[in-house]
Amino acid sequence: MRSMRKPSISLVIPMFNEQANIEHAIEFAVEALSQHASEYEIVIVDDASTDESPELVCRAIAGNPRIKLISHDFNQKLGASLRTGFAAAKNEMILYMDADLPFDPDVLGRAVRAMNLTRADVLSGYRFDRTTEGLKRTIYSIFYNWLIRVLFRISVRDVNFSFKLMRREVLEAVQLRSEGSLIDAELIVKARNRGFVIQQMGLDYFPRVLGTSHLSSPAVILKIFRELVTLFPDMRKRVPRNRVPVAPPASAAPKT
Repeated sequence: MRSMRKPSISLVIPMFNEQANIEHAIEFAVEALSQHASEYEIVIVDDASTDESPELVCRAIAGNPRIKLISHDFNQKLGASLRTGFAAAKNEMILYMDADLPFDPDVLGRAVRAMNLTRADVLSGYRFDRTTEGLKRTIYSIFYNWLIRVLFRISVRDVNFSFKLMRREVLEAVQLRSEGSLIDAELIVKARNRGFVIQQMGLDYFPRVLGTSHLSSPAVILKIFRELVTLFPDMRKRVPRNRVPVAPPASAAPKT
């Protein structure tokens, strides 16, 4: 049987005060990328951390030049961090992952095969079991997924889960504007609106055990709904897919 060519992959990790997790995440990410990618880079976007996270990343960079650190001068939230990381990513496939390792990075091999098998442009992961993160977050997640499905008529089981693997063409065609956690929904909805093929894959979910999550605070939730109101008309637009190959943009210079 003909073996599948391994793609080049950029892993984007948004980071804010993750000193308890970031070295651990890098270790397992490097292991998975070394096995499943022909070439890789890890783009870590530090969203103005106030702990030792950036210093730990710089230590990892000294031992592996494929790791890059881009630093925000002030805290800009998840959406802005992902947009920064996506703009700097230079490889043919881009994956984003939270710094607390909510899934095993080794599933990357299965995900790449699934994308090739289904000819998908985006592979969106969903958690087999969301109840392990607590009743409050489970209810919030169920309601939010229902709302996105109803507003945009899109069948996505777990829109805010951080596993999103996509081809470069998707990010070149989709203009993301979210600054906060609405960015997951904006990415999926706009990719669908431009005719890209989206597939979903179930994953084992590992809830955070160290550090503090900032993604379910009242301020974060309020920002999601404010941006949803603002960006709703833009997210409803259907745009014909441009199938002419686009040259990859120049990668942003990382700051250490």
